[in-house]
Amino acid sequence: MTSFNLKSWTFYSFICALVLLVISWKFPSQEEFVPYTQKIPDSPQSFGMTPIPGGKFMMGNSGGEEDEKPVHQVEISPYWMGTHEITWDIFEMFLDKNYEEAISEKPLPDIVDGLTRPSIPYLDMTFGMGKENKPAIGMTQYGAIQFCKWLYMKTGVFYRLPTEAEWEYAAKAGSNSKYFFGNDENLLIEYAWFEKNSEGETHPIGLKKPNPWGLYDILGNVMEWTSDQYESNTYHSRTDAIQKDPKITIQKLYPGTIRGGNYKSPALDLRSSKRFYSKADWKRIDPQIPKSQWWFPEVPFLGLRVVRPLHPPTESEIKAYYDRAPIADY
Repeated sequence: MTSFNLKSWTFYSFICALVLLVISWKFPSQEEFVPYTQKIPDSPQSFGMTPIPGGKFMMGNSGGEEDEKPVHQVEISPYWMGTHEITWDIFEMFLDKNYEEAISEKPLPDIVDGLTRPSIPYLDMTFGMGKENKPAIGMTQYGAIQFCKWLYMKTGVFYRLPTEAEWEYAAKAGSNSKYFFGNDENLLIEYAWFEKNSEGETHPIGLKKPNPWGLYDILGNVMEWTSDQYESNTYHSRTDAIQKDPKITIQKLYPGTIRGGNYKSPALDLRSSKRFYSKADWKRIDPQIPKSQWWFPEVPFLGLRVVRPLHPPTESEIKAYYDRAPIADY
């Protein structure tokens, strides 16, 4: 009898431990929801991620432009966000397989080797501003998402673009003011590169003060892609109830939602609630037919920052996010 009970208890303990292991793998504990550095395997490159706690906030600005109204309550699930905009040092590995192979410590795995990559641009996509530790610029929304796919193939971690709501929530960092530090435009110079101090070009990441949640250059330097379609009247349909993780799925090529202002922006355009969108004439000088699905040859002010949800989606959801066919642009 004793032997039977011991065996039963041992089996029961094993099952409990297995269940706890599965739960902890699928749903990270709060202790694991901490800042971390993501290394790009077999390379010298890495980038920082900071936890953005879930919560509710008031999205929009009653004193802003019409597409920022009405102010409405949104609830956001927790996620990590890149502490900085993605730099050319990292993006170049995705852009140019030969470059990635040259700096890689090991041969590229087949799954990475076979990835579809951007066409090498026919002009200088740094627009003469240089690359070292500076934000990558000029990519389309499709190009930004495919970069996230490359990251996933390299690291095994699901990275994506933030939704518009996630971006504003992170930028506000619990504030209800014009900027996360208050309403005084004179303080912007401490936190952002914009028309007053940029001298008309991008700057290396992380030289200004971060916001309270550890995000550098969230305002200014370069604008940042979100994963949403832009609709000017979006907020009017969100007034009846608290919106939980709202998003607008891309159905057409233009316009896509962009946030954050850039190095040429006036102070007013760096407001946390300010909305921007992509335009077809950003490819006006592109000689290709159809026009490039990867590049905006007239946009030296648009980059990206990645997020990682605390609770990752299913494999089928990940595949659907990354493998959406590009929309042809004539």
